Amino acid sequence: MSEWVLGIIGGSGLYQLDALQDAEWVSLDTPWGEPSDDLLVGYIGSVKCVFLPRHGRGHRLGPSQLNFRANIDAMKQMGVTDLISISAVGSLAEDLPPGHFVAVDQFIDRTFAREKSFFGDGLVAHVSVADPVCSRLSAYAVEAASKAGADVRKGGTYIAMEGPQFSSRAESHLYRQWGAHVIGMTAMPEAKLAREAELPYALIGMVTDYDCWRENEAPVEVEAVIAQMHSNAAKARDLVAHLASSLPAEREASPIDNVLDFALITDPSARDPLLVAKLKNVAGRALG
Repeated sequence: MSEWVLGIIGGSGLYQLDALQDAEWVSLDTPWGEPSDDLLVGYIGSVKCVFLPRHGRGHRLGPSQLNFRANIDAMKQMGVTDLISISAVGSLAEDLPPGHFVAVDQFIDRTFAREKSFFGDGLVAHVSVADPVCSRLSAYAVEAASKAGADVRKGGTYIAMEGPQFSSRAESHLYRQWGAHVIGMTAMPEAKLAREAELPYALIGMVTDYDCWRENEAPVEVEAVIAQMHSNAAKARDLVAHLASSLPAEREASPIDNVLDFALITDPSARDPLLVAKLKNVAGRALG
């Protein structure tokens, strides 16, 4: 079997992966509570895959209600080595029309109502997110998106908003001035928590709309977003199948695999044993 265990978090419109063989839904609990849903575990070729519908099957959970820490912890419990997020996004760039995909490589975090770290009082850690995605995994995802027939852009900045409301026109224009290319509600703190959990992470954004910055154009509405999501979903499923099938037989080590070696700052004698116990899945390797 492959050394890879590929985690897939499916966003709006992606609630199932038909390509998985010998698939079964697995129920997990975590020290941080319940994840968004059960996890669908199966194989694509020799690669074990673990799929989680981010909003739950049927899209039950809004962006601010997601238990991001539980979702990442569950991935670690299942032995995931690398994690790809597939997310619906709005476009802030003329050359990223609806239907296009973008491999995000930077984030601006504007969320404010979410738990953003596994660490805190009793055990402090500071991980670097200067380069928040795994360039290796992202490159594989771009290649897989192309094989799936998607128009895909390599590189782009994702601005994460709290939601659940869409942007005002003033906000949309501001985000364009900041240099953002796409906007969404779920990549943060997901990407930060993946880094804390030593999971190489990549994000493919599926463009559903132009947000609301274009003059003389109707603002984004859910009906139009849903229609484009359905159009994107088939390519997203094919992307995952191509990605798993094209991974090298041997997984090379990533610097992200041991990022906590350089991030833990609390002296071992001062660490809260209760928090240490909660961190056994996401940080057990570094904590011993």
